[in-house]
Amino acid sequence: MKEGIHPEYNTAVVKCACGETFETGSTKKELRVEICSKCHPFFTGKQKFVDTGGRVDRFKKKYGLE
Repeated sequence: MKEGIHPEYNTAVVKCACGETFETGSTKKELRVEICSKCHPFFTGKQKFVDTGGRVDRFKKKYGLE
């Protein structure tokens, strides 16, 4: 491997929108995510809509699901 071209690998803190934080390895110091394993429907078994920009409401209105 060439010297001086690879980024520094550090311990990073991952922060989720739900408030969960945990540490992992990354080239960045801090990572922000919208969904983690504590709030993802696949792991929790609960359906949760993550509405970005009113997409869910527009879909319901378009197809008359309200």
